[in-house]
Amino acid sequence: MLHPPHQSLPVTAIPAIPTQRVPTRDSEVPWHTEAVCRRDEAGLFFAPSKEPTAARLSREQAAKRVCARCPVMVECREHALLQPEPYGVWGGLTAAERRVVLARRRRRDVELQKSAHAVTRIAAAG
Repeated sequence: MLHPPHQSLPVTAIPAIPTQRVPTRDSEVPWHTEAVCRRDEAGLFFAPSKEPTAARLSREQAAKRVCARCPVMVECREHALLQPEPYGVWGGLTAAERRVVLARRRRRDVELQKSAHAVTRIAAAG
């Protein structure tokens, strides 16, 4: 989602987001201009303070349904993972789900580094 809960921007406002671009048929435009959430209520993507668990889960599922039909869901998700965005539903993932993805990526990177180091040692010994 494009608007953090602490901002009082209208849904039509263009947020300050890095210049990642998504190619389109006509030209290249910032990925967020194609985001479906620009047409939906920002409150759906961010938790109000003291939101009950059942309400949060319901709201998050509704936000994920919006994300599921979005043509730039992958770009949005990667933006949220690279920032990293600490709140809200971005690219179909909640903040907790993004933390899991980031932890898995870190573990994968460590394993790849270990494998590369082992290959280098074998090659040097050979």
